[in-house]
Amino acid sequence: MSEALLITAFAVAIAILLYALYKEYRTDQMIDRMQDMLDEAIRGDHVEKEFSETKLSKFESKLADYLQSSSLSADNVKNDRDKIKTLISDISHQTKTPITNLLLHSELLKESELSEDQRDSLSAIESEAEKLRFLVDALIKLSRLENGILEPEPKNDDLSRLVKEIGNAMRPKAEGKGLCLNVTDKSEQACFDYKWTLEAVNNIVDNAVKYTEKGGIDITFKSTEMFACISVKDTGIGMAESDIPKIFSRFGRLQSSREKEGVGIGLYLAREIITKEGGYIKVKSAPGAGSEFLIYLKK
Repeated sequence: MSEALLITAFAVAIAILLYALYKEYRTDQMIDRMQDMLDEAIRGDHVEKEFSETKLSKFESKLADYLQSSSLSADNVKNDRDKIKTLISDISHQTKTPITNLLLHSELLKESELSEDQRDSLSAIESEAEKLRFLVDALIKLSRLENGILEPEPKNDDLSRLVKEIGNAMRPKAEGKGLCLNVTDKSEQACFDYKWTLEAVNNIVDNAVKYTEKGGIDITFKSTEMFACISVKDTGIGMAESDIPKIFSRFGRLQSSREKEGVGIGLYLAREIITKEGGYIKVKSAPGAGSEFLIYLKK
């Protein structure tokens, strides 16, 4: 009797062991399949599969459903982004031609005999057409940045080349107002996307020239352990500390600057670009004491 019980107990123990090994094997299989599903989802290759009705497989099935819905959401985002990209491209193409024609015909009309009032009207048309061109270009660039269609690609470069190019481009406008534009000849390394950073800093320098009536603008470098800094300091009208956040809002313009040219998007675009590069912008200013824009870029 004891021998029969021993054999039975041994058989039960073997059965339990085999069942445990079988469950472990099934669990390992499920884990391997889930890992495969996650790998497929990361690659964007996930597709639906059939599963059994066990509790473990139900969990596996729920994971598959989640990954499938995530994959569909990612596809929808990609499709929406493609639509936005196409729309932006269409807007860019369809608006450039009429704006260019407006400016061309304005130039042609200048050669005609016009009264003083007609010339004033022509000058206003030309000014508004230029403003419209800048606005369309700025909004297209901003949309591409905000929707991830274009991303800055920072790399190590010398900032001196960038500020010299800006200085050469902006000096005629500054000198036309009787201002001095001084650009440092010091070399400074940073990690930045040349094209996008040129756009950002140029907007800031253009703003400094616009709001300075006497004195000038100094473009210099400062340096910290982690950042290289471009300083754009002017002797312009300045602003109250409470007004500084307003100038970086989309279409944000201060009451004191309403009579100046511009649409209020240049500084917003500049901040978006610098932020995308992992940097930031600070402003020091006081009414009547000028402003200093500090553009920090990672080294």
